[in-house]
Amino acid sequence: MSTDKPHADVRAADKDALAEEIHEPRKSLFYDPTEHRIRSFVTRAGRLSDAQAKAIATLGPKFMIPYQKSLLDVDAVFGRHAPTVFEIGFGMGETSAKISGLMPEKNFIGVEVHTPGVGSLLKLTDAAGLQNQRIIQHDAYEVLTNMIAPASLAGVHVFFPDPWHKARHNKRRLIQGPLVALLASRLQVGGYLHCATDWEEYAVQMLEVLSAEPTLKNTADGYAPRPDYRPVTKFENRGLKLGHGVWDLVFEKK
Repeated sequence: MSTDKPHADVRAADKDALAEEIHEPRKSLFYDPTEHRIRSFVTRAGRLSDAQAKAIATLGPKFMIPYQKSLLDVDAVFGRHAPTVFEIGFGMGETSAKISGLMPEKNFIGVEVHTPGVGSLLKLTDAAGLQNQRIIQHDAYEVLTNMIAPASLAGVHVFFPDPWHKARHNKRRLIQGPLVALLASRLQVGGYLHCATDWEEYAVQMLEVLSAEPTLKNTADGYAPRPDYRPVTKFENRGLKLGHGVWDLVFEKK
């Protein structure tokens, strides 16, 4: 019997074959593992309901955009030319669906890595009869870099991103200088970047980082009043009743 250790690719192939044999779903990577960046999210399976799985299977082909390493033809995707708003991390999609419904004259592209949230927004999109909502399940940084043309967006929404509240995890926060510079480059002149958080220390950091981006200007003296188009979520409303704060920041492309 040979005592040679099997090569890594052989072990990987055996593992894949075993997964198929026992019907174990393989975890998808919604980012390029060769790009060694600190990520603001951790991919986790989460519980996918039967309804969410059905929505992905039946509605995904209509409303989901596959990730690609080339510029997206937004007009072709929506079948029209209209102002486009890009949302990073829509969670379970309730806010996204409400905003899309309030603004049928605009296109909305929501990016989320977590599958249950994708299934949930697909269900909401279909139930409301929305034609102006599309979804990309992938890392938002890579989508912005490879699929979104410079100076093409009318707005960007980043609502309640993970605060990574432990000091040693602050480096994982989404709103950092490099991403803000990338977002600003994708905004049209006069376009806006709207962030919101319920974590005060993160709000302070957001204000500092956004204020430091030379191509953006604050639309308010510090934090902005909540724009009418952003609905108050149940979670947010509960926090407000308990005296918790929520901070909105709205910056405009110069």
